[in-house]
Amino acid sequence: MSTEKKVWFITGVSSGLGKQLAKEVLSQGQIVVGTFRKQAQVEEFNKQNPGSSFGVLIDVASSQMIIEGVKSIIDQFGKIDVLVNNAGYGVMGSVEEISDEEVRRQFEVNVFGVLTTLRSVLPNMRKARTGHIINITSIAGRIGSQGLGIYNGSKFALEGIGEALAAELKPLNIKVTNVEPGPFRTEWAGSSAAYDNTKIDDYESTVGERIRGLQNLSGNQPGDPAKAAAAIYKLTQLEDAPVHLPLGKIAYDVFGKVNNGLIEELAKFEDLGKPCDFE
Repeated sequence: MSTEKKVWFITGVSSGLGKQLAKEVLSQGQIVVGTFRKQAQVEEFNKQNPGSSFGVLIDVASSQMIIEGVKSIIDQFGKIDVLVNNAGYGVMGSVEEISDEEVRRQFEVNVFGVLTTLRSVLPNMRKARTGHIINITSIAGRIGSQGLGIYNGSKFALEGIGEALAAELKPLNIKVTNVEPGPFRTEWAGSSAAYDNTKIDDYESTVGERIRGLQNLSGNQPGDPAKAAAAIYKLTQLEDAPVHLPLGKIAYDVFGKVNNGLIEELAKFEDLGKPCDFE
């Protein structure tokens, strides 16, 4: 099946930003293939916009499901124009206390699932010498904070992979953008999150307070998912797309704070770190 419409492959479209982005892309007359973890959700999405909305049953923690799913998309449409690595979640708790099992699951979903998806889609994009890869990372992938250390680690990893990939693919006319949302009104801090509430008293004033703050903010975040989806769609229309796109005022404020703080810290300790080369 060949099509002149752009084929978007978006992981995790059952809720939140992924759901809103799928809605935006479909409203623009494009084709969306979205991943779901329940067959009933797949069937519902297929009915949403017949001929344009296509659901696939994929758990991004399963490499085999990703590989088979991508193959089925390319077999049906012959291409994937835009890949949006959106599926993911956040685990919250102290670095010391979160279980090994939960840490591994966090990285399986947020990092290794993305890697498998990228590696499955890239051969088709390289052959076509065109495409756009969008990684939904987070402002938490630019600055670490108490209570989010493991989540930070997964998003920092995705940030680095995206930056390297952008450099590798630029000569092939394939764009890569890390999109870094701040706090948006989704279920990220609600039903989508995994909480490991601190049990060590020493972390109560840092991790404990942070987790309660995130829970209290859930449902009242300043970010509008509809506006974020519109911005992401516009991003793909740019001839010269950026490698980084923060979303929301808070994200831009944090970016500035991180960059300015790093510059100040580097200058402060330059006499300690710089003279470490051979004479």
